[in-house]
Amino acid sequence: CTIHWCITSLLRNFRLGQTQLFSVQLYFVAIFLLLCKCLKCLHSALSGTSQLLNLRYGHCAEHTINDFISEESWCKYVLSFHSCNFYIFKFSQSCSYGVSADEPAILETENLDRQGMFMRGGPDIDTISVASVTAVTTNVSNKRSKPDIKMEPSSGRPVDYQVSVTVIEARQLVGLNMDPMVCVEIGEDKKYTSMKESTNCPYYNEYFVFDFHVPPDVMFDKILKLSVIHSKNLLRSGTLVGTFKLDVGTVYFQPEHQFYHKWALLSDPDDITAGCKGYIKCDIAVVAKGDTIKSPHKVNESDEDDIEGNLLLPEGVPAERQWARYYLKIYKAEGLPRMNTSIMANVKKAFIGENKDLVDPYVQVQFAGQKGKTSVQKSCYEPIWNEQVVFTEMFPPLCKRMKIQIRDSDKVNDVAIGTHFLDLKKISNDGEKGFLPTLGPAWVNMYGSTRTYTLMDEYQELNDGLGEGVSFRARLLLSLGVEILDPSSPEISSSTEVQVEGIPNISEAATGKVEEFFLFGSFLEATMIDRKIGDKPISFEVTIGYYGNEVDGVVKPNTKGKKSGGDGDEEETELIHNSSEEEMDDDGDLTSVAATPPMKPVITDRNYFHLPYFERKPCIYIKSWWQDQRRRLYNANIIDNIADKLEEGLNDVQEIIKTEKPYPERRLRGVLEELSQGCRSFLSLANKDQNQSGRTKLDRERLKLCMSDVESIAQQAKTMRSQVKKTTVRDKIKLTQNFLSKLRFLADDPQHSVPDVFIWMISNGKHIAYARVPSKDILYSSTEEERGKDCGKVKTIFLRIPGKKGFGPAGWTVQSKIEIYLWLGLNKQRKDYLRGLPNGYEENKLSKGPGLPSSPPISLTYMMKQIFQLRVHMYQARSLIAADSTGLSDPFARVFFSTQSQVTEVLAETLCPTWDQLLVFENVELFGEASELRDDPPIIVIELYDQDTVGKADFMGRTFAKPVVKMADEHYGPPRFPPQLEYYQVYRGNCTGGELLAAFELLQIGPNGKADLPPIDGPTDMDRGPILPVPLGIRPVLSKYRIEVLFWGLRDLKRVNLAQVDRPRVDIECAGKGVQSAVIPNFRKNPNFSTLVKWFEVDLPENELLHPPLNIRVVDLVCLCNSEFGACMIFFFFLYKKDDDKDGKGKKKKRKKGEETEEEEIDESMLDWWSKYFASIETLTEVYPKELETEFDNFEDWLHSFNLFRGKADDNGDPNVMDEDRIAGKFKGSLCLYKVSDDMPRDMSFDSNMGMFQNIPSNDPINVLVRIYVIRATDLHPADINGKADPYIAIKLGKSEIKDKENYISKQLNPLFGKSFDVEATFPMDSTLTVSIYDWDLVGTDDLIGETKLDLENRFYSKHRATCGIACNYSIHGYNVWRDPMKPTQVLAKLCKEGKLDGPHYGPGGRVKVENRVFMAPTEIEDENGLKKKSDEHLALTVLKHWEEIPRVGCKLVPEHVETRPLLHPDKPGIEQGRIEMWVDMFPKDMTAPGPALDISPRKPKKFELRVIIWNTDEVVLEDDDIFTGEKSSDIFVRGWLKGQQEDKQDTDVHYHSITGEGNFNWRFIYPFDYLMAEEKIVISKKESMFAWDETEYKIPARLNLQVWDADHFSADDFLGAMELDLNRFPRGAKTAKQCTLAMVTKEAEMPMVSIFKQKRVKGWWPFVARNEDDEFELTGKVEAELHLLTGEEAEKNPAGLGRSEPEPLEKPNRPDTSLLWFLTPFKAIKHLVCNQYKWLFIKIVTALLLLAMLALFLYSMPGYMVKKMLGA
Repeated sequence: CTIHWCITSLLRNFRLGQTQLFSVQLYFVAIFLLLCKCLKCLHSALSGTSQLLNLRYGHCAEHTINDFISEESWCKYVLSFHSCNFYIFKFSQSCSYGVSADEPAILETENLDRQGMFMRGGPDIDTISVASVTAVTTNVSNKRSKPDIKMEPSSGRPVDYQVSVTVIEARQLVGLNMDPMVCVEIGEDKKYTSMKESTNCPYYNEYFVFDFHVPPDVMFDKILKLSVIHSKNLLRSGTLVGTFKLDVGTVYFQPEHQFYHKWALLSDPDDITAGCKGYIKCDIAVVAKGDTIKSPHKVNESDEDDIEGNLLLPEGVPAERQWARYYLKIYKAEGLPRMNTSIMANVKKAFIGENKDLVDPYVQVQFAGQKGKTSVQKSCYEPIWNEQVVFTEMFPPLCKRMKIQIRDSDKVNDVAIGTHFLDLKKISNDGEKGFLPTLGPAWVNMYGSTRTYTLMDEYQELNDGLGEGVSFRARLLLSLGVEILDPSSPEISSSTEVQVEGIPNISEAATGKVEEFFLFGSFLEATMIDRKIGDKPISFEVTIGYYGNEVDGVVKPNTKGKKSGGDGDEEETELIHNSSEEEMDDDGDLTSVAATPPMKPVITDRNYFHLPYFERKPCIYIKSWWQDQRRRLYNANIIDNIADKLEEGLNDVQEIIKTEKPYPERRLRGVLEELSQGCRSFLSLANKDQNQSGRTKLDRERLKLCMSDVESIAQQAKTMRSQVKKTTVRDKIKLTQNFLSKLRFLADDPQHSVPDVFIWMISNGKHIAYARVPSKDILYSSTEEERGKDCGKVKTIFLRIPGKKGFGPAGWTVQSKIEIYLWLGLNKQRKDYLRGLPNGYEENKLSKGPGLPSSPPISLTYMMKQIFQLRVHMYQARSLIAADSTGLSDPFARVFFSTQSQVTEVLAETLCPTWDQLLVFENVELFGEASELRDDPPIIVIELYDQDTVGKADFMGRTFAKPVVKMADEHYGPPRFPPQLEYYQVYRGNCTGGELLAAFELLQIGPNGKADLPPIDGPTDMDRGPILPVPLGIRPVLSKYRIEVLFWGLRDLKRVNLAQVDRPRVDIECAGKGVQSAVIPNFRKNPNFSTLVKWFEVDLPENELLHPPLNIRVVDLVCLCNSEFGACMIFFFFLYKKDDDKDGKGKKKKRKKGEETEEEEIDESMLDWWSKYFASIETLTEVYPKELETEFDNFEDWLHSFNLFRGKADDNGDPNVMDEDRIAGKFKGSLCLYKVSDDMPRDMSFDSNMGMFQNIPSNDPINVLVRIYVIRATDLHPADINGKADPYIAIKLGKSEIKDKENYISKQLNPLFGKSFDVEATFPMDSTLTVSIYDWDLVGTDDLIGETKLDLENRFYSKHRATCGIACNYSIHGYNVWRDPMKPTQVLAKLCKEGKLDGPHYGPGGRVKVENRVFMAPTEIEDENGLKKKSDEHLALTVLKHWEEIPRVGCKLVPEHVETRPLLHPDKPGIEQGRIEMWVDMFPKDMTAPGPALDISPRKPKKFELRVIIWNTDEVVLEDDDIFTGEKSSDIFVRGWLKGQQEDKQDTDVHYHSITGEGNFNWRFIYPFDYLMAEEKIVISKKESMFAWDETEYKIPARLNLQVWDADHFSADDFLGAMELDLNRFPRGAKTAKQCTLAMVTKEAEMPMVSIFKQKRVKGWWPFVARNEDDEFELTGKVEAELHLLTGEEAEKNPAGLGRSEPEPLEKPNRPDTSLLWFLTPFKAIKHLVCNQYKWLFIKIVTALLLLAMLALFLYSMPGYMVKKMLGA
């Protein structure tokens, strides 16, 4: 004690300064040496202090180093010691804390070796790991590597996806007078919007949904394409204007899995020089099952006019994307499987015996929705293509992966041989020192189905890239380059079609020097072989690439060590079949032994065999030849090693936080220190071998990227280490997780080198199960950091079934568990290949002639054998998977170690079994040295099963553990023994399946036999017979706890065996003790319990982490037999930690709407409820974007709902995801757990019958008026063929059902309902409200679109007072009238009374006091007549709004609100089918009756009439050349319509022959329309087609379109220009034509804006514009117009005529005579024609006529003249 006190005082008073003297350090060490010597002597007296150096995180640590010295000083001290190469703990070899001197040092091996504390550098206190659930994953020595606990492959399993696309509008479409429609295309599915006529800015607001059930990789590679098509109809395919495409994965990996209100930029795929073709504004969302999308509240869809700033692009992609060429060069392939996939060829080969290469390979490449392929190489296993496939696509591309496939050409059906995906993100970098995508030339390895020769390949989908490949298929030499195009260059072709071109040969040395690699493996154990395989002899085959495969034989390279690249002739390659496995190499060495000798399996137990290897361990070795690209793998290994340590450390920190151990910040600091050290070591190692052959551009760029990124991580980690505080740990963990994902990304090298190794189990000639080992994991390097994590180590590998058969239950079962030692390296490095094997073996080699070089061993014989006893302490398990139809299981555990197995007893009907059982494995034989086995024993496998009376037991999960080993010469005592119980995570497939609480110890049996082993002591239980309980030192220390249960009632119980539940009872059980509720005599009449509170006492572990769950079971007492109904589990640890902050969550609500306030005075009489909803005034309603209960902790402030489950857990899904089908009902109640010894302070009014549940209301039936307000639904899933739905509301509460079928809304996916429904209900019978949306159908039954369910009872009884929301203001009249029958003063008085608060006390000056808190508010209220009177209601309301600030009982009260609830469909669980906005008020019938329901019926659109007078035009472009006068002119007329009313187009008359561009019209257009002021939309109701049953309502922005045209008599009119005015915001018209410029369109944002709804009358000049050939706006005219807006009533009073008609006629325009000039002066026109315009043509015609006349005269007179001459007349 004196020594202890002296040293403690000395160390506590000792402060190490910044300048530390070495003599002080020696003094410090001396003190510790002295202390330890004393402890050795005084072990019994100071046994607690023997834990002195357990450093905080060891077991049972009573004293820590921090008890003696501050943490900072200790860290400085040990670090300074490390720099002196002087270790503080070296003395532990001679002194080991109370055990004999010749025993191994407990502290050193357990704490230092195990945690690698000193191996990795300085003995930093923070680098010590916690032994927790992850204990098995911590490596102790370097002989064994970590097993992978997750079995089932997850990549190929199909998942439900829903892609929703809302096409809102398009802008700036290139083209004249277009009729555009949008096509949405995903994969093969296409959907079209409606066609909009004569507009370049169409508005659609149409919603499309696509459903898929495919694997994630297939889904994310699908291309989503948006196209705009002009003039498409039944007869015409239409003209493509432009397209935009991206892959679905890009959308899914966005925040919230969506793009919201973004603009997609359209480009022309046929002309890359064309530039932007327009924009489409859209929403795109991709949802998988269970995802939720937080869409912004869509009330006011105000236009995002900043198109450039809102482009549909992922973050980091520049807005200005360029066109680029992607050159994929494909050189050659090798290693194709020696078979043909064509059926005909197989038959031909079988019958004719033709021995040609029966494969006709070609390469197909898919990228960005396009496909290109090389030529077919006929009959060739080693094809050479030398071709490049060229894609033209935007850069950066929005399609991330390129799919490269080698296919076999066949006349019937081409088949994939192998597939490789090229992720462009991994071969490029967009950072500051970024580089374009580049790859190779490099070989890529392809994996797929087995290489065996079969007619029908059952694993063909693996060759298509679906799922993990189970065998090497081929490797392909390729390279990729990208060139950014300059579209202005004349040489560049403008098409984006895929091109295939020839390229020159590549040199053999381009991919690196070919080296001889050597693979060695030794099978140390083969156990857990599934008995279904049969008892035929079993062997294991190992392959690397196409070497080692029995079917292929081995291709040996030519003498120069390079692969022959010929035409595939078999004379060039020598096939060495390894069937005999004894054929010699040229140098006499064995080529390969790729398979173990077949061996008959031996029975282990009912389920498994094992192979009796005993001391003789078979070996394999394979020589193979590959390009030496080890540097890639070395760099990947270094980064992976850093990432693995980081991940382990982060898991540790999270475990410390989860288990509430102290100082997680210390461990995180250690993790960051280790990370920065690891990064620094990478920087020093990665730069080696810079000049090796075969280095590609990508190698160099990736090295630069890795160096800079790793250096950055090291710096940030170092900085962050100093910032880690207790308060910032969680934030820093998130940042560190980012480092981890970054490192994992950097470690994945896209350029392959050595193929992966496959291990196959073969029985009876069939390939049964496989394992895939990445070659980088077993690659040897002389530098430890570069070595693969499993190289030269014993690894436990579980073989699994290949392909789709590996999904589900078949994939969970182990086919075989092998302990294998693997080593891969260059043949010249072979001297080290046996170094990592467990010691104590002799090599058995094939006999060879004298003088021949030694060959590797074909087997190992272990001479050293150790005998052990394994003790497995199986205490309990929790949260197991339900495997029976009752929702429970009958679990038992099967424990495997070496070749032995044992089972626990079966415990019936529980998911939390407490076995409390010790399993003893006698005479376990382990081969190897004792010291190695002590440091690193083999793992124990524990499998959990559900016992079935009929049939085989169902598999429930698996976990691993490592035993704590005690050698014969060690003392059985602290700190390592007895071992502590720990939780081990159980997995079924890839999903968690509960936790197992157990401890494992492996005790060596020494020369004295079992006498030296510690006795098995513990309480003996005669009832359990030979079953041994867990010993006292290991089982947890128990204390007495009391559990009080509030039994409230049962809800929604489903039928049992078609019979309704009648007399249910609830049984509560925990740790073998329990309590039963009162029986509910008649469940249908009253499902509540008569006795509310019961309690029971139970012995539970003091460590609350070890608490077993509490089980709730419901039994129906019918027909004198108990029928099990349903069950539920609750964890004390997670359930009863009350969070004080939860009630305050609602404080920080953002007022999303209402931030913009109107500038002018608001007319109160015009306001209604929708004014609040659209947030146009201060008094706004809280609009929650999700369910109300998520904001208020499910209203479970005192009454909890526990789901009761029945039936088996889903085979496919994660048991943590709620399975709706298994929910059989709900138990409502509450639980309270406390230690019995606690002295609870009792209040005077304490009711002992109610225990801890005081002031609970009665659960007698109560009548309630429920008022449901449904505002609207959004994004409903289409239910009709036309892509729309006809929705209506259906409401169900108890037996009351309302279907509002007659008020369905036609063809709407965003219907506005605005309805309220009153339903009378009786709690508890009618407690679940179901609001459904159905689709109305004329014929047949109506379809359910989606439904939402609300638990009204929890809301009703909640302290958050969710019966009627608290309004922001108290009004006694108007749109904001107080709804609650209780006034604020009454509500406040009631709350104060229930909470036993002092108050409320209303004082003068607008003050009110509640429980020592004073609130202030105005005290005047305005009545209907505008008179003000005194009232305390505002004061009371202020208190209610701040009720969470009241001490003790305060909580946030539910405000006046609207909640947004997801609609779900039972057939599509977990995927939203739309959303509904609603709220519910509840009023007890025994209180004052509420007033009438609020009127929330949709606002009726107001009738308006827009009168547009076209006065004049000016500077209109002149299109025509006058045929008579030759002058440029136009026959101008103006056309106008309101958007969405194209059929109501109106034209002015024609101003003929305008030669100046001036036109005079004085013409009036009249447009009546219905308008919603709040939404700023025109409402149009019309039939979609002549076959439509009823009219559809559309809401369209109020936009006026005006166009100027040139009239033509004999051809189509020519479009000259257009303008579109948004009637709410358009530029003020110019006063004169001269002031009217193009800037009014191009710089609209800078112009003063007006609204016709405020100005009523506007006159001015506006420009007409059109796009020229360069796709730029040009001015094509100006129009003087007057806009006059009248309400419907005003228009009726003051009618006006169309055009210039009565009433209010407009005067005729004063048009100049020149418009009809040619008609009035014909001679002048003829003179112009003859003399000016057609002069030369006229001369040519006259000359031609004269010549013709002369020729005619000549021909006419010639005969007569000749006769005269002849006759001499």
